[in-house]
Amino acid sequence: MEKATFAAGCFWGVQLEFDKVNGVASTVVGYTGGHVAHATYEQVCSGRTNHAEAVEITFDPAVVSYGDLLDHFWRFHNPTTLNRQGPDHGSQYRSAIFYHSEAQKEIAEKSREDCDRSDLWPDPVVTEITPAGPFWIAEEHHQKYLAKRGMTISCH
Repeated sequence: MEKATFAAGCFWGVQLEFDKVNGVASTVVGYTGGHVAHATYEQVCSGRTNHAEAVEITFDPAVVSYGDLLDHFWRFHNPTTLNRQGPDHGSQYRSAIFYHSEAQKEIAEKSREDCDRSDLWPDPVVTEITPAGPFWIAEEHHQKYLAKRGMTISCH
């Protein structure tokens, strides 16, 4: 099993989207990319921690590749809007890839370039690619939030 971490706006919808992918063993929502240890939802929403709402994915690379996860990532959110997804705005809603190895970094950079050159989005891709750091698991009521409510589609 391998890990992947992505931010693409509100983590509820991101988790729901990746939970649909064959080969994804588990997902957990949380906060990463900031400077506050053990960040909470309230702290992250304040905009002062620089954390992103993110999803940490455990996947089976024999079933789904990291590149396939990236292909899915580019299609269900808008990677061309800086610190915004739909009505949500702030650095916690940024589009970001947090890589766990140099191989993931290389795959992510090529994938971002390919997405930017494609006609998938009319504007330039602004998704950041940065090393994975501490991942603070979000409060329990945020885990599988949409699925717990019987929702099968998200705002993504």
